[in-house]
Amino acid sequence: MTRSARRILWVWLAVVAIVVNACGGAATPSPAQQASASAPASAAASGGSAQPSAITGASCAAGAKEVKFWTSHVPPDSDALKHIVDAFNTANPDTCVKMTIVPGSETDIAKLLTAIRGGAAPDVYMADRFTVPQRAAEGVLDDITSATQGLSSQYLDFAWAETQFEGKTFALPFDTDARALWYNKDLITAAGQDVSALDMTKGPATIDTVVKIADAVSKKDSSGNYDVLGWIPGGPGAGGAAGAFDQGWHYTWGFTFGGTFADLSACKVTPTNPGVVAGFQFLYDWAKNHDPAAVSRWVASNRPVATQPAQQFPFWTGKLAMTISGDWRIAEQAKYAANGHYDFTFIPVAKQGDQSATWAGGWSMALIPNSPSRDQAIKFMKYIAGPDGQRVYTKESTHLPTIKDLLTDTSLYDPQHAKFLDLLKVAKNRPPLSVGAAYWDALTTAQGSVEANTMQPMDALNQVQTSIQPQLTTAGC
Repeated sequence: MTRSARRILWVWLAVVAIVVNACGGAATPSPAQQASASAPASAAASGGSAQPSAITGASCAAGAKEVKFWTSHVPPDSDALKHIVDAFNTANPDTCVKMTIVPGSETDIAKLLTAIRGGAAPDVYMADRFTVPQRAAEGVLDDITSATQGLSSQYLDFAWAETQFEGKTFALPFDTDARALWYNKDLITAAGQDVSALDMTKGPATIDTVVKIADAVSKKDSSGNYDVLGWIPGGPGAGGAAGAFDQGWHYTWGFTFGGTFADLSACKVTPTNPGVVAGFQFLYDWAKNHDPAAVSRWVASNRPVATQPAQQFPFWTGKLAMTISGDWRIAEQAKYAANGHYDFTFIPVAKQGDQSATWAGGWSMALIPNSPSRDQAIKFMKYIAGPDGQRVYTKESTHLPTIKDLLTDTSLYDPQHAKFLDLLKVAKNRPPLSVGAAYWDALTTAQGSVEANTMQPMDALNQVQTSIQPQLTTAGC
């Protein structure tokens, strides 16, 4: 099949998927109902207009060329984005960037496709970077290769690789991050546990140690429902949907147990890799030992929707003692839980002496095809994804930059943030696949089945293999 034929097929499949989701009653929750993976501020998809009101750029100079910029991020991350947009507009009075928060998630672009079909698409779209190859294969993103010549060397190699498809560039890298085990010192100490066992200077704790501490913290009420949970290593996600409660995703635990998710040289996905299976087995066993239904009820009560305001996150309200999360929690703690006593450490390991694993995600700035403001949009993309924009976002959101030179700018990192910068040096990454979003969703569905104890890990992962590999073979690498 030719490349153009593959692209036509992918666009057709994407449209069909929207129709099915809109008209059918699928038992599996949509990706928009799942927790965020690369930024905690992404919102769940909802009904309403495909083009909500812009939240910034409303007071631009008369006659300025408008650039519509969509993001799914919400406060506090969207506050930093607004500051960048305002700075760009001030410096470029002939251009008016209007930023709009559009509910969605990493792999859900239903509103974007609806807007494209209806002629109301944005010019610039903030895309989860690992999905860029698939969106490029589908024809949803525009080729910006000629406008970005000579930029690749500025960016981290893995981040640039995620913006490529068939040797062409379809986005500019924005931020990145790393993951760790956050913990509430007060809850752990009150439960009679030694919080020093989690001190980062001692290296990674074992999973068994973390589970023991967490179980001592957990409390149930007279009805047998959890009131406080010590830890949820995986899911369910917001509202009880399949997926991670925070950042305990399939990739997190597959990497922790030494797994690999794809063989790029062979153009193969590898969900049944022994390490990936072992990670899913851990999630199955933990759920079985802690009553999947009771955990799901606790999640439904304490994180009913993915759009829950950050200040209501159970880790900040004292209902959760430990969570796998990222550097963005630094800014949240300062804003919403400044008087608490929190810290973070390595993601726990299976056996004493194992090396802890973490992984880096992040977002990107992409151009939508047929933009009437193409030149101005690309100028804005280069600004927000360049040193000026990334410097502001790194400082205000406590995410990490993908511009190499900013990694050594010590003014951007306080001591806590600097620890995540060290983790980035050893972080793994999701494979940049032309079916990356579909693969994520299939793994998420499998994780939900495993954590509900309705499927064994190998059975669930075999389904992923059967579903995704034909798609990858069709789309190509």
